[in-house]
Amino acid sequence: MYKAVIFDMDGTILDTITDITDSVNYALARMGERHDFTADRVKLCFGSGIRADMEKTLALSRGCSDRDIEFVGNSISVSSFGFTEKDVDRLESIFNPYYTAHSRNHTGPYEGIEPLLRKLKEKHVLTAVASNKNDGDVKNLSDGLFPGLFSLSMGNSPAIHRKPAPDMIDRILQELGVPRIEALYVGDSEVDIETAKNSRVPCISVAWGFRTVEFLKNHGASVIVNRPEELASLLLDSEQHACGQSHRHGASGF
Repeated sequence: MYKAVIFDMDGTILDTITDITDSVNYALARMGERHDFTADRVKLCFGSGIRADMEKTLALSRGCSDRDIEFVGNSISVSSFGFTEKDVDRLESIFNPYYTAHSRNHTGPYEGIEPLLRKLKEKHVLTAVASNKNDGDVKNLSDGLFPGLFSLSMGNSPAIHRKPAPDMIDRILQELGVPRIEALYVGDSEVDIETAKNSRVPCISVAWGFRTVEFLKNHGASVIVNRPEELASLLLDSEQHACGQSHRHGASGF
C-alpha cells in the first residue's frame, strides 16, 4: 500500500466547474466578449494554470473549437484570436477576485471522495493536494471542505513552477518525508498525466472530471477509474501497486 497519495483538486476531488463557469462568464461579460458558455465547454479551458486558462478562455470566446482549445498558448497563439497580453491580464484581474468570492457557491466534493479520504487516514496513508489553481483558493477550499483530511495542500504561486513541472510534487514528497517510490498521484487531465511522468510517480486518472475517457486514453493514461469506490480499492490494496503493474482502462479492467 502506498504511503502517500497526492490528489489534483478541480475535477478530481472537487466538482468546481459550476463556480468556475459562472466566474468565466462574468469576466467575459465585463470584457464585452461572448459569455454564454456551458460547463462542458469551460472545463476544456482549465487545468494548466490560471494564465493559460485565461488564454484558452479568451480563445473560446472568439470561436476556438473544442478540439483545438488544448493547443492555445502553445502551437496556437492567443494573438491569432485578436487578443494581446494586456487582454489576458485584464481577464485574469476580473476573474480571480470574482472566483475567490464565489468559489464555494456550488462547489463540493464528488460523491465518495470524503469517505475515501477518511479510509486513507484510518490506514495512516498521508494525503496532499497539488493544484494549478491559485494557492489561496486551494487552501481555502481544502481547509473549508476537507477539514483535517489533508496533510498538505499546495497551489499555483510565483514561488514554484506549476504542473506539469515536477516541482510541486517533489516539494510535497519532501515535506511529507515520503520517497517517490511509495507515492502515487491522482488526477483528471492530461496535465496530471504529464505531471506524474515528470515526477516519476505512478498515476491514476479519474473519469468523472474535466476530461473524457477517450481524451485521457489519447494522452497516455494507463489506469482510469470510473468511480471513487474503484479508486479506493486500488489505493487500499496492500498486495500490489496498481499503477506500477497494470495498463487498464475503465471499470471492466478492474
